[in-house]
Amino acid sequence: MLTAMFLAALILITVHSQETEETITYTQCTDGYEWDPVRQRCKDIDECEIVPDACKGGMKCVNHYGGYLCLPRTAQIIVNEREEAAAESTSGRNNVIRRTPADPQRPPPNPTHQIQCATGYEQSDHNVCQDIDECATGTHNCRPDQVCVNLRGSFSCQCPPGYQKRGDQCVDIDECTLPPYCHHRCVNAPGSYYCQCNAGFQLASNNHTCVDINECDANNPCAQQCYNILGSFICQCNPGFELSSDRINCEDTDECRTSSYLCQYQCVNEPGKFSCVCPEGYQVVGGRTCQDINECETNNECREDEICWNYHGGFRCYPRNPCQEPYVLTSENRCVCPVSNAICRELPYSVVYKYMSIRSDRTVPSDIFQIQATTIYPNTINTFRIKSGNENGEFYLRQTSAVSAMLVLVKSLSGPREHIVDLEMLTVNSLNYRTSSVLRLTIIVGPYAF
Repeated sequence: MLTAMFLAALILITVHSQETEETITYTQCTDGYEWDPVRQRCKDIDECEIVPDACKGGMKCVNHYGGYLCLPRTAQIIVNEREEAAAESTSGRNNVIRRTPADPQRPPPNPTHQIQCATGYEQSDHNVCQDIDECATGTHNCRPDQVCVNLRGSFSCQCPPGYQKRGDQCVDIDECTLPPYCHHRCVNAPGSYYCQCNAGFQLASNNHTCVDINECDANNPCAQQCYNILGSFICQCNPGFELSSDRINCEDTDECRTSSYLCQYQCVNEPGKFSCVCPEGYQVVGGRTCQDINECETNNECREDEICWNYHGGFRCYPRNPCQEPYVLTSENRCVCPVSNAICRELPYSVVYKYMSIRSDRTVPSDIFQIQATTIYPNTINTFRIKSGNENGEFYLRQTSAVSAMLVLVKSLSGPREHIVDLEMLTVNSLNYRTSSVLRLTIIVGPYAF
């Protein structure tokens, strides 16, 4: 640095020896310096002020003699002002405009004297050299795609933000190839860029980060239930409904079509649910099962001389006195033919009336009724038979003991239907005494299998 200072001084002295007083010497400043016409010497250019984005990557710009430095932001800088002044005074080369130092004892020059300014400067009204703003006057030669930046004594053609110089052309900087500025997607644009988010997200206020959109709060698209998930949402339906093919709307589930065992009798589909109904004479129990209504207890419509008999799905009224001539009623349901009556000798001694109800389509074979002697005589033999009412062979009477027999259903019966079956018990003793009694069984077959 000292060598450069002495060399500059020698050049100035040599030039001064060839000139007379008040002679102007032309000097050119080295790179990084510019001529100061007021102070008549080369002055350092502050690149940190005029060069856009001089330092990248978070570094800070520090102006230096004839240039600048990019240092970490935590770096401490110590500047020697004397060296700076010396560097500025010795930075001239040949053809730098420099005024010969004046004698301190000599009076100041004539203020009306016309001065000569360096290129890029012009004389002001106060007879000093001032910078020409080529960018404002339009005397620059920057291309239309460049930006003119005025410098002291000159100008610079720079590229607008988002562009970089390649040769003498300004080309777009593809910010999307640089470190990821965008959370999801980066879209390059002339001189700039912008960020986009994936479906289900939106840009935050910083225009870089993507945040989830709560579709359920913003604009609930679901017909019934909406659940937000990261970047999307899912719809669900209330019980009794199912998602349609668009995964948004809900369609009623026809439970009655999905299964034939939901209801004992009939299933009725309703929006979002189903219900079971039962036929007349039944009521729904437990939501699905049909139970017979005992009309004889809830709504007895029989006359006083009738008894009400409930069966599966309905009821019937029977006479309280079922006896027919020549029989007479001896108890609630027992009719006896008097011995004194000659007609009774050829008739069963007694007829007992019984009623029973069975379901339709009952599984066969099935024991349905037991007949048993009420009076047992010694040295007698009892035999049992179906006297009438079995023309189609639906029944079979199986003797189970000497005094009892079981009526067996051997063919399935469908209702509603009424069967009257006479079951006879024949009693014979060793003296050839014969007597018989009949049990008249009325079987009511309900209309359904429940």
